[in-house]
Amino acid sequence: MLDKLNSVEAKYNELLALLGDANVQADQTQYRTHAKALAEIEDVVEKFHEYKGVVSDITQADELAASSDPDMQALAQEELPGLRARAETLMAEIKFLLIPKDPNDEKNVVLEIRGGTGGDEAALFAADLFRMYSRYAERSGWRVEVLSSNENGIGGIKEVIASIEGRRVYSKLKYESGVHRVQRVPATEASGRIHTSTATVAVLPEAEEVDVQIEAKDLRVDTFCSSGPGGQSVNTTYSAVRITHLPTGLVVSQQDEKSQIKNRAKAMKVLRARLYEMEMRKQQDAIAKDRKSQVGTGERSEKIRTYNFPQSRITDHRINFTTHRLTDVLDGNVTELIDQVVSFYTAERLKEATTVAN
Repeated sequence: MLDKLNSVEAKYNELLALLGDANVQADQTQYRTHAKALAEIEDVVEKFHEYKGVVSDITQADELAASSDPDMQALAQEELPGLRARAETLMAEIKFLLIPKDPNDEKNVVLEIRGGTGGDEAALFAADLFRMYSRYAERSGWRVEVLSSNENGIGGIKEVIASIEGRRVYSKLKYESGVHRVQRVPATEASGRIHTSTATVAVLPEAEEVDVQIEAKDLRVDTFCSSGPGGQSVNTTYSAVRITHLPTGLVVSQQDEKSQIKNRAKAMKVLRARLYEMEMRKQQDAIAKDRKSQVGTGERSEKIRTYNFPQSRITDHRINFTTHRLTDVLDGNVTELIDQVVSFYTAERLKEATTVAN
């Protein structure tokens, strides 16, 4: 660990020197690159400097504790426990700062929610989840734009795809991907029996053109008439767009806008995000054997979280966390639940980083 920290400190000093170089200062691209690299390790180096100062104090206190002066011995022995505790705290903070940053944390996301097992009740639950995330986004100061939506006519959603833009959206929502299970009595159930249904959630980091290169020759673009509500243009103009990515077989359709150009732009945003997530998952699978796919098949057994209405209970099965604030959470007050999951996986990454460092 100390060897790694010394290496980080050396890199920090090297970057400081580069930023003071007149040639680097004259090249704004190069200057910004070095400044960003410096900022990424600055907190670690500052903590390391503080840690080395405390270690130096411990060394001096040990020398005084071994001296022949009783007063100095007593003073040193009084200070040593506090100094050693401070050193341990600083090292823990340094290890946390050394956890590799997720390059996608700052990205916006494409959120996809689909009704799973359970028919109309699953679609109603999908609508509940979308409302929950939309209200959470609003509370967080993020902007939500529906890219496409397929409703079932009774207030449920068979599928909804939306983009969410704001500060560090992916860092908060990335662990929401998976199968969400609901247990409740449907409004249409006369006997009062509790039904179990599911909806799937996928949170994809929004990819820029520089993240995913899509060749025009790899796309097949079909246009067709829109269906459903949408004004006079529906069923009269070929504004709807279906894009097929030939190498992967991924298909994205978009028809919410009256403009073919706008529909194509939205479809490309979703396609780019899915291709980026596909490539990202390949990389993750190569380095993390226990990493599971985001969504699975939507079967009840593949759940990450259960929403139990009779007991007003939500349980996240990955972290064994339960809250009885179901109504509050579905109204968008989901911060506690999301923070608990993020904290759990951050701690897991810290364990991995510590193991590698040691």
